[in-house]
Amino acid sequence: MRIATYNVEWFTNLFDEKDRPQPDGGWSGRRDVTREQQLEALGIVFTAMDADAVMIIEAPDTNRHRSTVAALENFAQLYGLRTRAALTGFTNDTQQELALLYDPDALTARHDPQSGLEAQRGWVPRFDGEFPLDLDVDAAPETIRFSKPPLEVAARSAAGGEFRMIGVHLKSKAPHGARTRDEVIRISIANRRKQLAQAVWLRRRVEAHLAAGDPLIVLGDLNDGPGLDEYEKLFGRSGVEIVMGEADAAPLFDPHARQAATQKMGAQPATSRFFIAEENRYLSALLDYILISPDLREKAPRWRIWHPFDDPACYRTPELRQALLTASDHYPVTLDIDL
Repeated sequence: MRIATYNVEWFTNLFDEKDRPQPDGGWSGRRDVTREQQLEALGIVFTAMDADAVMIIEAPDTNRHRSTVAALENFAQLYGLRTRAALTGFTNDTQQELALLYDPDALTARHDPQSGLEAQRGWVPRFDGEFPLDLDVDAAPETIRFSKPPLEVAARSAAGGEFRMIGVHLKSKAPHGARTRDEVIRISIANRRKQLAQAVWLRRRVEAHLAAGDPLIVLGDLNDGPGLDEYEKLFGRSGVEIVMGEADAAPLFDPHARQAATQKMGAQPATSRFFIAEENRYLSALLDYILISPDLREKAPRWRIWHPFDDPACYRTPELRQALLTASDHYPVTLDIDL
């Protein structure tokens, strides 16, 4: 089975108010890319991936007039994708939903949010709730909320294997609204605290599943990684390392995250590419992960970043290489595994 995660930049801008794809000359949310160009590129990428299930980060919006599920299923129909069924969980107000697009012949899936007592840590609320956590060591817990509540999926493969997935898009650390250097530092530190708190909350849910013996896949855009910025030194660990639980008896595993954490020198894997206008250059970063539980590591897992330059097959296929660059500022990550 092939499981994928894919952050599609401003996917919602590609649909009209009736959730129909708009392959026209209007501008998408991507710089110098029309809706037609981005949609065609996405059709090529999704077709090439040929995944059984894709956790879509920044999926089309759900509101009073629009439906994430309808938009994604219309997109799948337009390009003849076998991933033709869509699933969402708790919606948000960012126009960037979390959704699973999957092949109903390969697996069944349902939104299955959890809450309850975790053996060592106490109560862990549902992801649409509130989580009290002391962020600044003043003995007064702050109230943490997810701007994009993770999508919890209970899945069963056609072969009968049961497993769980948690789709994640953690809060960005960008210091939006800052006008001075001091404001940049203050907002960055505050955002980092909130992001790490969300990682702690997520890790506690992970620990509950591991304790219950649930095969688990945590996948998505964690907007973070070992060594990614200078604020990691202030807090000791990155959010990815918290979710992985490296010091615990049952850590989650992703080879790219492990490489970034242990190899401080030399080339690093990357899943995204952003243009830095003021420096007239591109920045590559490892932001997207597929983390698996220890039991799943025994099922012949194989990871792949569909990078247009670093993956030989993508690079040697000009149509796919260009599609990956046009479709989004992130690249898909896939996991092939026997489920």
